[in-house]
Amino acid sequence: MKDLRSRIDELEDELRELRGQAGKPARRPSQWALRIGLLLLVVALAAIFALGYLPRQQRESRIVQEAKDRNDALPVVRVAAVRRAAAVSRLVLPGTTQAITEAPILARADGYLKRRYADIGDRVKAGQLLAEIEAPELDQQALQAGAAVEQTKASWEQAKANYDQARSNEDLARVTAARWANLLKRGVVSRQENDQLQANYKAQAAGVVASSKALAVATSNIAAAQANLARIENLRGYLKVVAPFAGIVTMRNVDSGALVTSGNTLLFRVAQIDILRTYVNVAQVNAASVSTGMRAILTLADRPGVQYSGRVSRAANALDPATRTMLAEIQVPNPDGSLLPGMYVQVSLETTRKDPPLLLGADALAVRGEGTLVAVVDREERIRFRKITVGRDYGPEVEVLSGIQEGERVVINPSDAVREGVRVKAVRMETEPAAAPKAR
Repeated sequence: MKDLRSRIDELEDELRELRGQAGKPARRPSQWALRIGLLLLVVALAAIFALGYLPRQQRESRIVQEAKDRNDALPVVRVAAVRRAAAVSRLVLPGTTQAITEAPILARADGYLKRRYADIGDRVKAGQLLAEIEAPELDQQALQAGAAVEQTKASWEQAKANYDQARSNEDLARVTAARWANLLKRGVVSRQENDQLQANYKAQAAGVVASSKALAVATSNIAAAQANLARIENLRGYLKVVAPFAGIVTMRNVDSGALVTSGNTLLFRVAQIDILRTYVNVAQVNAASVSTGMRAILTLADRPGVQYSGRVSRAANALDPATRTMLAEIQVPNPDGSLLPGMYVQVSLETTRKDPPLLLGADALAVRGEGTLVAVVDREERIRFRKITVGRDYGPEVEVLSGIQEGERVVINPSDAVREGVRVKAVRMETEPAAAPKAR
């Protein structure tokens, strides 16, 4: 710019010199000189632009490119923010369905199975006839017991007649003894005769007592004979095997013609399945959150999308010392019978926590000699390793009890390039799990 200004000054000086020459009048510059001057001015401006602005622009572009190249050379890591779990946690436990009531039906009478009316899988009602047992010996015992009852009744009638006769004899002896006692006072009869009649009265009174005892024994014999007859009749009632309650026959162990013995032969097994129950073992960390009346959802692997609702009916409120788990029973209504005893199910319980823990993806953990670590990206985009304490394992996520805070960025699947203090280029994951985790 200074060169151009000095050149213009020189041109103006030459112009003044030309105007002041020996009395010659000053002449105006020609058209050609003006063009040359303008051209020189443009050239000077272009030179200034080329020598000043363009190098500066090139330097700035080079600096930007170098910064971009350095940024592109940084390790690219995926990060996810540490978040807090939902207040409602879902606890999923395995279980096996069982009938609410299941009873083995055994033979109560010795004999042969005359006829069978039910088989495996049949649905029966309470009191429905399942089978009949034929027991001829029991029929004979019933006849003998009936005859024994009649015999004891006849003995009782005889004892009753003897008792009535003894009472009559006692009354006669009492009146006679009283009369002879008055006659003795008058001196009409001898003392010997009076003593004989008084002794006879006492003997008749003792006979009445003996007759009453014999009558009582006869009465007891009747009761015993009738009880024996009732026992045999009850046993004969067991010749017809009936269902104790409404349910389904889950086992049939005999067929027609089989010999059965009382108390030993298992005939059927009947289960009541309108309500099923499932037992689950709750870990110690979750035992306090499981209570009676809590809602439970049952699912089956072979029935996706189908859920069965139930309630926690009771809990042991004590831990098994061997497994450190608490036994809980869940009852599930099964009116349509779609659930069967013995099915393997997944029981889901929703528990509420006052202080939900922090959650972190399981793929962010780095297990090393000093413990479980995570790589945290700080505000300066540098890696800082933190030692953490892990709680429950939910599969894709884990609980973090200490070591990091909510909202911090943690590297997912840290590679060997992720080292302490290294600058990285953090890329946030597009999607993060938002559903409540399922504890296993």
